Amino acid sequence: MTTSHSDLFATPERQALRTAVEQFTTREIVPHLPQWEDDGQLPRELHAATAKAGFLAVGYPEEVGGAGGDAVDACVVTEAMLAAGGSTGLQASLFTHSIALPHIIDAASSGAGGSRLVDLYVRPTLAGEKIGSLGVTEPSGGSDVANIRTRAVRDGDHYVVNGAKTFITSGVRADFVTTAVRTGGDGHAGISLLVIDKDTPGFTVSRSLRKMGWHCSDTAELAFDDVRVPVENLVGEENGGFYLVMQQFVGERLGLAVQAYGTAQRALDLAVAYARERDTFGKPLIARQVIRHKLVEMHARTSAARALTRQALVRSLETPKTDPSLILDAVTAKNVAVAAVEHVVHEAVQVFGGMGYMRESEIDRHYRDARILGIGGGATEVMKDLSAKLLGY
Repeated sequence: MTTSHSDLFATPERQALRTAVEQFTTREIVPHLPQWEDDGQLPRELHAATAKAGFLAVGYPEEVGGAGGDAVDACVVTEAMLAAGGSTGLQASLFTHSIALPHIIDAASSGAGGSRLVDLYVRPTLAGEKIGSLGVTEPSGGSDVANIRTRAVRDGDHYVVNGAKTFITSGVRADFVTTAVRTGGDGHAGISLLVIDKDTPGFTVSRSLRKMGWHCSDTAELAFDDVRVPVENLVGEENGGFYLVMQQFVGERLGLAVQAYGTAQRALDLAVAYARERDTFGKPLIARQVIRHKLVEMHARTSAARALTRQALVRSLETPKTDPSLILDAVTAKNVAVAAVEHVVHEAVQVFGGMGYMRESEIDRHYRDARILGIGGGATEVMKDLSAKLLGY
């Protein structure tokens, strides 16, 4: 008897994990989320509380301070948090380490050094004691990673870093930033990754950015002015940073796809509940055929995105991150899931009518938050172009 993908997501252990995360979200997150949105950031205490509950480090190896499990377990955490009323803005901020730490972990596991960095940054972050972020995007561009301009020049046992980064998630609160810098010539072959501590002289948060959505996730513009970073903070090999960044894109894109269909499912659930309780002209809103058809289409798109993404996630457990077919699966899943959530949140607001336009309604938050998913982790248009190359078109 073969095991289906859906069975993998519904083992007794994962069902227990799902229930525990939903309960934690309902108790520790949902009552405070509106205030955190007004504050523009999450409290550091939430990281510690999530770690203590056992959810912050799910999917990370125990040997680096993680809670164990794999990408499927991490997916269950995301799904459950959204199902209970969390948001992608919350997840972007609370789990920023999902894009800040993997490069360090990979470099250490491949024997390219990094055990010191694991002890200094990975373990305390997974324990909820530190906050990390990833600094790649610059004022001059984002998706074109090979053309970053922030430069690091070797000077004895330090690199001297000059440049700027922008749109950096958790950059205001972060204790350190895993930063893409240019240590060599032009193009992808001249890029390295350095872990830069926030309190290093010359490193400043030049601006905290206000956004359309993800209000509880702080986003920063960073400046580096002759910042001296120890050579020991190099992640992997010098001029090998581009490949470390590229290797993490599969996981990042699948993670965003999960956020997308998870948000779509939550928006659909909210819309169904509202349509059942809202009376219009003497009948529940859901009695109207036009509304039922909307809900059916929302369900269909959400289910398709979930199936495609979960299939790719399962493949990623045993397929090298550099496998072109897996890269294509991740890119396709992200674009399909983004298209699904953009349709679903739009229709959900329509079902809610005037209430859907009110800041007090949860659907308002999902509508605003969903817009970034087709931009972050590779814009939809860039993903389509990459898909064409992978397909040989």
